[in-house]
Amino acid sequence: MVLWVMLLITISTGAYTLMARMDQLEAHTVLSGTRARLAAEAGLNLAVLSLRDPDELTRLIPDGRPYQIQYQDISIEVQVTDERGKLDINSTNEETLLNMLTGHGMDPGEAELLAAAILDWSDPDEIERANGAELERYESAGLGVGPGNRAFIIIEELLQVLGMPWDLYTKMEPGLTVFSETAIPDPAYAPAEALLALPEMTEEEALNFVEQRHSEDSLSSIGAELPNGQVAMARGRGLTYSILAKATLPNGVWDQVEATIRLGGSPEGLPYRVLRWREGFHH
Repeated sequence: MVLWVMLLITISTGAYTLMARMDQLEAHTVLSGTRARLAAEAGLNLAVLSLRDPDELTRLIPDGRPYQIQYQDISIEVQVTDERGKLDINSTNEETLLNMLTGHGMDPGEAELLAAAILDWSDPDEIERANGAELERYESAGLGVGPGNRAFIIIEELLQVLGMPWDLYTKMEPGLTVFSETAIPDPAYAPAEALLALPEMTEEEALNFVEQRHSEDSLSSIGAELPNGQVAMARGRGLTYSILAKATLPNGVWDQVEATIRLGGSPEGLPYRVLRWREGFHH
């Protein structure tokens, strides 16, 4: 009996020790994740602070280039993109939409149908344009919900448009917005995904242009040229920006936040307003 009692005590002690170790690891993971999240949010706020800097030489360039910030033992990467560089799906026209869709590999015939369906989704009437899609077309496809017949509120609503493939949406999503109110992306800030909305722009040319633009120390430089010879010049300062901040701890734990913000204050006294907020990894 003594041996059995000792064996039982040994098993119980081992089980408690294992549980304590697991609790410790869990607490450490939660603590690391919390530190990473708070550091990422700190990186976002540092980016906002820089965007409000009146000195152009020290202000972050909002064309998507990565900036590295070291805070204590945490590495923070920040990318800022002026929303004027993206394609506003509420303000664009059918030709630019066609360029965007075919530039991302869609068949021209299918692109015509999808571009018309996107415009039918966002226009206020129920009149179906040529190659478009209104409620009757959605119902015939077996869908219980038709087009919104209003402006897109968030870009994710594109997935509700008849004929929008998920893989195509994920390709275009970094270059889309509903906040810029501009019909054509501004190449001075545009990511490669948005540059494909410009006429006769290939993916290789878009990537090369972004790389060349990122090599410039200032957006006022005259070195970044589009394939057609047009010089990408920054025109004033924007108000709306997308900011991606990723924080990585020494143990490899990381987290990120992605927000679209508008500068200019709010009734609550804050220096900016959050228009869109996402956390963690997407897609």
